[in-house]
Amino acid sequence: MQWGFPALVVTLMLFPVRKRLLTALLHAQWWPFQPSRHMRLVQFQAPHLMGPHLGLESGSGGGVINLNAFDPTLPKTMVEFLEQGESTLSAARRALAAQLPVLPRSEVTFLAPVTRPDKVVCVGMNYVDHCKEQNVPVPKEPIIFSKFASSIVGPYDEIVLPPESQEVDWEVELAVVIGKKGKHIKATDAMAYVAGFTVAHDVSARDWQMRRNGKQWLLGKTFDTFCPLGPALVTKDSVADPHNLKICCRVNGEVVQSSNTNQMVFKTEELIAWVSQFVTVYPGDTILTGTPPGVGVFRKPPVFLKKGDEVQCEIEELGVIINKVV
Repeated sequence: MQWGFPALVVTLMLFPVRKRLLTALLHAQWWPFQPSRHMRLVQFQAPHLMGPHLGLESGSGGGVINLNAFDPTLPKTMVEFLEQGESTLSAARRALAAQLPVLPRSEVTFLAPVTRPDKVVCVGMNYVDHCKEQNVPVPKEPIIFSKFASSIVGPYDEIVLPPESQEVDWEVELAVVIGKKGKHIKATDAMAYVAGFTVAHDVSARDWQMRRNGKQWLLGKTFDTFCPLGPALVTKDSVADPHNLKICCRVNGEVVQSSNTNQMVFKTEELIAWVSQFVTVYPGDTILTGTPPGVGVFRKPPVFLKKGDEVQCEIEELGVIINKVV
């Protein structure tokens, strides 16, 4: 028997003996009245809507609640939403509790949860096990590079192999999204500047990263489509511990990377403190925190992505992004 929401409510009313057990079960699984819990913010498009909209993903893999329909005064981009701070987050919490209609997942197109941020900051060699894989010492300071924001694509968009590279590789990463402006932020205060977390794929052209362009990493990291993000920006209060999440990457269904964010050398707080010494961070700024071992370039022989491959990057509690290589 399939239970819909109304049937469950009727059951609770008719069978008071089971009420406590069923109520607990509902709250544990998908009860919507948990302010600020399981807040999964998305940017999406739908055929009947004009342009991008902001929404709430109703659980990992669920449909979408249209935040702009709930409150037409809300901005339609994530960066503007984050810039407005607590007022917009409060509106999203109210929407989460309001039993609003949910657009089926099949009827919407998910965009990256953040588009056109001021900056995309990346961290190299930030997993202890990834350093071991390369036989290099664990860094004493964060190794910082960047991708241009034009490399960002959605969670189910295609990765385009550039004709300029023959060595395109995969890297699953935890991404931190900044929620408010700051400079010279102390590590102890850093989480107050975090909006939430999402899954990132730091696609990398190893020939350009490691041998061309004076061995500066930027060009090899920033081809168009080289930064899939998503599916949602999961707010920090919805993630139990960002530094204890299973993280994995699959290519054509085969697990190629499997680790845990507890392997990170420099955690979120240290990275924000470090980066904000040099630059002001703004709402929407996205920090890719490094990749675990298992990348293609260090395999023997090396393995690179080819046309037709499908890459799945998944992080516990955050979700999975799936990108076809074309």
